[in-house]
Amino acid sequence: MPGTHDEGSLLSSTAVRRITQAGVVGALVLGVSGVAVMDKSVALDVDGQQSSAHAFGGTVADVLDKQGVDLGERDQVTPSLDTPVADGQEIVVRYARQLTITVDGEKKTYWTTASTVGEAMDQLGLRGEGAILSASRSKSVGRDGLAFSMATPKDVTLVVGGKKSAKTTTGQNVSQALRGMEVTVDGNDQIKPGKWTDVTDGMTIRVDKVDRKGTSRTVAIPFDTVVQKDSSLTVGTTKVKTEGSAGSRTNRYTVTYKNGKPVFTKRTGSTVTANPVDRVVLQGTKPKPQPKPAPAPESAPEPSAPSTPAPKPSTPSPAPTTTKSSGAGLDTSNAAMWDRIAQCESTGNWSINSGNGYYGGLQFDIQTWLGAGGGDFAQRADLASREQQITVANRVYADRGLQPWGCAHAA
Repeated sequence: MPGTHDEGSLLSSTAVRRITQAGVVGALVLGVSGVAVMDKSVALDVDGQQSSAHAFGGTVADVLDKQGVDLGERDQVTPSLDTPVADGQEIVVRYARQLTITVDGEKKTYWTTASTVGEAMDQLGLRGEGAILSASRSKSVGRDGLAFSMATPKDVTLVVGGKKSAKTTTGQNVSQALRGMEVTVDGNDQIKPGKWTDVTDGMTIRVDKVDRKGTSRTVAIPFDTVVQKDSSLTVGTTKVKTEGSAGSRTNRYTVTYKNGKPVFTKRTGSTVTANPVDRVVLQGTKPKPQPKPAPAPESAPEPSAPSTPAPKPSTPSPAPTTTKSSGAGLDTSNAAMWDRIAQCESTGNWSINSGNGYYGGLQFDIQTWLGAGGGDFAQRADLASREQQITVANRVYADRGLQPWGCAHAA
C-alpha cells in the first residue's frame, strides 16, 4: 500500500542518516586522536638558552630547522641531527668558538664549545698552573671567539752586577722578567740578551751595572831653563839668576765603572792652576884675560959637549877624541806601555791636535815637549812620529816616572 511504502522509505532514510552521522563523528574522533598521538613536546637548550617546542614527528634536524637554529660544521648537537624526535626529547646545542692562545710567544688556534676561558682551558687540557693569563678565567667566550696570551713559569739564572742567583719568572721577554724580579736598570746598564728577547727555560739573564763618575788629578808642569848671555861673566862661567819652580795643572776625567770596577777613563778638560817659573842661567861672554908672558930665561954658560948624545925627545901621542852623541837618537823602550797610555789619553791617535793645549798620542804640552828635547824632532808632539814621541816620553819617564800622565793607571 502506498502509505505503508512511504513509512518504510522514511525509516530507511532516517537510519541511513544516523549511520552516516555516526561515521562522520567516528572519523572526527579518530582524526583528533591521531593528531594527539603525532604532537611531541621537545625541550631545547641552545648554548645555555632553554625553551620548549612542539614537533609532529621528524628528526632533531627538522626541529632545529623549524626553530631557526643555524648550525656550523664545528657546532655540537646532542642527540645527533638524524635522531627521530620522541615525546619529551631534550635537544642540546653548543656553538663552537675559536680561541687564539699565545703560549710563551707561540700562537696556537683551538676550537671549543666552552663559554668561559677557564672552561675552555679545562676542555682543551691546558693546565696552566702558575701561568699568567692576559684574560681572567671567568671571562666569557662569545661566538666571535677570543684571543689571549699565557706565560708559563720558567727557571732562569740571573746575574746582576756579577752576583748570580736562581729565579723563576713568568715574563714573556727579558724586560718583563726583570720587572717581575724587581731588578731596576737604567740607560747605562748592559743587558744580555736584549730586553725584547723571549725568555726560555734555563736561560741566563745578565745585567752589568755601568756607572760614570767625574774625577780630577793635579799634575806638575815642569819649568824650562833659559840661558841668558852676560857680559860681566867670563866665557866658560855660568851663574843661576832665578831658581825655577814647577807649575801645576788640574786634569778632569770621566771614569766608567762596570760592576763597581773602573774599566775606562776619558779626559774631559784641563785647567792650569799655577804657571811654572823658568830657571834663568847667566852665561858669561866676557873674554878671558890673556896670560902674562913668562920672563925670558937667564943666559947660561954653554955646556960642554956631552960624552953621550942626548936622547931625542919622544913624539907626543895625539890627544884622544870624544864623540858627542846626537840628541835625536830614538829610544822606543817601554813601547807597549806607552801604547796603552796613549789609548787612554788620545784613543791611540798619535797625530791628534784637539785644540786643548795637548798634542800627540801621549798629550804633551809645548813646555814639557820642548823641555825634554822634543824640539830635536818637531815643534809639537803631534807633528812627530810615534817612535819620536815615545823617545821623548822615555826621557820624561827617566826623570819623573809616570807622574805627569793622568792615564798612568793604564800602564
